[in-house]
Amino acid sequence: MVTNNFNKKLHKLLFKQVSIAPLASFRILFGAMVLLSSIRFVSKGWVGLLYIKPTFFFNYDGFSWIHPFSGMGMYIVYGIMIISALGILLGLFYRFAAILFFLTFTYIELLDKTNYLNHYYFVSIISLFLCFLPANKYASLDIKFKITSKVTQIPNWCILILQLQIAIVYFFAGIAKINPDWLLHAQPLKIWLKSRDYLPIIGHLFSYDITAFLFSWFGMLFDVLIPFLLFNKKTRPYAYLAVVFFHTITGWLFQIGVFPYVMIVATWIFFSAEFLEKILSLFYKDNQTTEIYFQPKYEKLWMSLLVLHFLVQLFLPLRYILYPGKLFWTEEGYRFSWRVMLLEKNAYTTFVVKDKNGKIDEVRTQDYLTPHQEKQMSTQPDMILQFAHFLANDYNKNKGFKNAAVYVESYASLNGHPSKPFIKNSIDLAKEPINLLPKKWILPFNENNN
Repeated sequence: MVTNNFNKKLHKLLFKQVSIAPLASFRILFGAMVLLSSIRFVSKGWVGLLYIKPTFFFNYDGFSWIHPFSGMGMYIVYGIMIISALGILLGLFYRFAAILFFLTFTYIELLDKTNYLNHYYFVSIISLFLCFLPANKYASLDIKFKITSKVTQIPNWCILILQLQIAIVYFFAGIAKINPDWLLHAQPLKIWLKSRDYLPIIGHLFSYDITAFLFSWFGMLFDVLIPFLLFNKKTRPYAYLAVVFFHTITGWLFQIGVFPYVMIVATWIFFSAEFLEKILSLFYKDNQTTEIYFQPKYEKLWMSLLVLHFLVQLFLPLRYILYPGKLFWTEEGYRFSWRVMLLEKNAYTTFVVKDKNGKIDEVRTQDYLTPHQEKQMSTQPDMILQFAHFLANDYNKNKGFKNAAVYVESYASLNGHPSKPFIKNSIDLAKEPINLLPKKWILPFNENNN
């Protein structure tokens, strides 16, 4: 009986018909955000710096077949992405635009994992959702030009999946902050805030340790609680004000790109249909007097795929449990887990190549990598291993070495701790496999070994 009642309530929650206004509003705001951020990326010169200038790219496992286009090719990709973002915003050739945006954006993000950011991963997920959601069936040019038919009501799950994805981002970001470095030592905020004591009016406050502790605890509580406060109708307006305040402050203090503004825009999906209909009415006049319902095709298939997606979303942030050692040190299971602003990690890494005939060469990493790539690689063991394999291949093919062996001397500092040996310098990394198994050549992080 209890199970039947639960199933009925769940079915009603997922499949009841609700206003399409939140989904249409989300499409417009998301489209505007990715359009502006893409234009900003090109205008800052980052296309050339990150995707044309480098001669080596750190591929993701399983995606080594993805390569950048040469010369103007990458600018053409960005041009296509900008046009498709505009299509999402206007709801013009929407389905094609959403698919094109997802493919171009995700292609760019898969080129080099030194450029990985949580909000890029978030944008890829959301743009994938939009490929299948009927977000163009209201307040769009597709309706005006009769490319699609208008609807006013859609199944509630079309909105819930966006809300749930956002809630997962926040909740796991908060859970990740429940660790000794963040709560008991206020690290790395203690380091970052003290470096901003030059700011006018409030800068002097950042020199006090108590300020870092207040920021740390507030950040953890905000991330953990904000999804529940946004879901609750009574607390939603106050929660959204907290979202705006929190992300505006963090964006101003820490210069973390467009992520704060992406989240400010994305959380509009939690507002009521009545409120969003009023906002849309300022720009879009709807004279429809009768409700038009939308029933997706293959709904059971979509439900199965969505269940699989959210199971993966729950697993990925927890997969670090499968690895030994300190997560922030080894970073095994770190990416794709919504861990935001948890590390201040610096490393000095040198590579030495040897062969069986006694040849030895200390590698000038700057000959192969940009400063950004070199900095990111030095702190992340999987990239160190990938670069070691590349060096062995390059020295065997181009520099007359035979069976080149690659050794690393590496020291790293994590969240204010003194620098420590990072990688076993007696291990030939060229012979270590590139896979998802624990990397036994990462030296353990011992807090007492200062």
